[in-house]
Amino acid sequence: MQGITTKLHWTDQPYKWHINDGEEVFVVLDGVVDMHYRVNGAEEIAVLEVGDIFFASVGTEHVAHPRGEVRVLVVESEGSV
Repeated sequence: MQGITTKLHWTDQPYKWHINDGEEVFVVLDGVVDMHYRVNGAEEIAVLEVGDIFFASVGTEHVAHPRGEVRVLVVESEGSV
């Protein structure tokens, strides 16, 4: 897909807070992830389990915190964090 990257991550480490310059789709393939995101400056947490999808629109500040080892599929604009 032109301009889009698709990555498979195996990790047990939290990501860093970031804002993508494009949309992002984050799919949990194995494990559990606490997805922290901000809405109007207030932090929210969504618990994502196998098969759950988190969609970050442009400008959504977010960070994923795996609970142990996880496998996730991330689809985002090329060059995003």
